Amino acid sequence: MSGAGLSRRRMLGYSGAGLLAGAAAGAGLDRAVSSHGDGRSPGTAIAFHGPHQAGIATPVQDRLHFAAFDVVTDDRARLVRLLRDWTAAAAAMTEGREVGGGATGGVAVAPPDDTGEALGLPPSRLTLTIGFGPTLFEKDGKDRFGIRERRPAALVDLPHFPGDALDPDRSGGDIAVQACADDPQVAVHAVRNLARIGFGVVAVRWSQLGFGKTSSTTPDTQTPRNLFGFKDGTENIAGTDAALLERHVWSAAADGADWMAGGSYLVARRIRMHIETWDRTSLQEQEDIFGRDKREGAPAGLSRERDTPVLGRMKPDAHVRLARPETNGGARILRRGYSFTDGTDGLGRLEAGLFFIAFQRDPRKGFVPIQRSLAADALNEYIQHVGSGVYACPPGVRGPGDHWGRTLFA
Repeated sequence: MSGAGLSRRRMLGYSGAGLLAGAAAGAGLDRAVSSHGDGRSPGTAIAFHGPHQAGIATPVQDRLHFAAFDVVTDDRARLVRLLRDWTAAAAAMTEGREVGGGATGGVAVAPPDDTGEALGLPPSRLTLTIGFGPTLFEKDGKDRFGIRERRPAALVDLPHFPGDALDPDRSGGDIAVQACADDPQVAVHAVRNLARIGFGVVAVRWSQLGFGKTSSTTPDTQTPRNLFGFKDGTENIAGTDAALLERHVWSAAADGADWMAGGSYLVARRIRMHIETWDRTSLQEQEDIFGRDKREGAPAGLSRERDTPVLGRMKPDAHVRLARPETNGGARILRRGYSFTDGTDGLGRLEAGLFFIAFQRDPRKGFVPIQRSLAADALNEYIQHVGSGVYACPPGVRGPGDHWGRTLFA
C-alpha cells in the first residue's frame, strides 16, 4: 500500500472545510485493477465509483465485517464532513492504498493516519457499502440533522415476527457499513479505520464478523453451504441480471425518494442456529425441512440442483416452498449472507449461525412478506432471529467530487 495525500487533521474530521476533491480522488479510482484479469483474484480491486454501491450486486467475497454506528453529535456539518472523509478513505482502501498519510509516512510524534495491519496485503476484492438507519432521520422524536422529511417510505421499522428474540444491543444503528473481502484482515482493517476516523462523531453500536458466504450472486460458480450443510441461495438474483436487479433491487426516483434512485434497502438479521439439535436430526427430516436433497441440492423429488421445484412434492412447511416467489406474490430479494461462530452460549453450545443480509427495492415488498410466510417454516424449530437492522443504502459515488450521502444531505 502507498500513502495518499490527505492530512491526518482532515481525516479526523477536524478541519472546517470539506476534503479537496482532487486530493480525495487519487488516480484511476473508477477502474477495477487486476493483474490476473479474472476479476476474482486476491489482487483485484473492485471499482468504488459507479451508479450503484459496490458490495450489492458484486460477486460475493469470502469474508465479512459488518458494523452499525450511532451518531454521537447533533452537528449536521460534522456528520457531512465525516461522510466525505469516509468516502475518501473507502476509495483508497478498496484500491489497496493506505488511508491519508499512511501507516508510516506521517509526523513521527503523532499517531499515523492508517492503522497499518493491511500493509503488504492486496485489495482482496474489498467493497464498502453504507446504509442509513431509521434513527438517523428521527431519534426519540428529534430531527437532529434536518432530514426527517426525507426518510423514504420504504425505510420501514420492521414488524415483530413470530419467534423473534431481538437483542437491542445487536440491532439498529444510525449508520451501517458492510465490509466484504476475501481476506478477513482487509475487511477488519477497513471498518477499524472508519471507526477511528469517525471518533467523536460516531461510535460503534455493534458489529459482526462473518465467514463462508452462504449465498452467491454468480450462479455459474458452486453454490455455497450454510452451517446446516445445505446449499443456500441456489436461485438468488444474479449480479449480472440487469432486468431482475432493476425490478427487485435498485430503488427508482418514482418510488418516492429521489435521493435513493440507484440505491437499495439492506435488511440484516443475526440468526442463531441451534446446530447441536440439528446434528441429532435424521437426514430424511433435514431434507424434508429444507425441501432439497443435502448432497446435490436438488428440489424434493428431482435430481439436479437447478431443476425447477415442484412445490407439491414438498412438505407444506418446507423452507424452500415457503420462501419461493410464487408463494409470496413474486417477492424476491438479493441475498449476501455469511456464517458466524462467536464462542459459546455459556451452556456448552456453540454460539453459531447465519448473518443474513438481503438487498431489495422495497422491504415492504421483499423481506417483510417473505419473512411473514416463513412464520410457518419447519426450520424455525432450529433457528431464532436475535439481531436486526434495516438501512437505506444510497446510490453509488459517481466520481471524485461526490461522496456517500451527498444526495441525502444536498
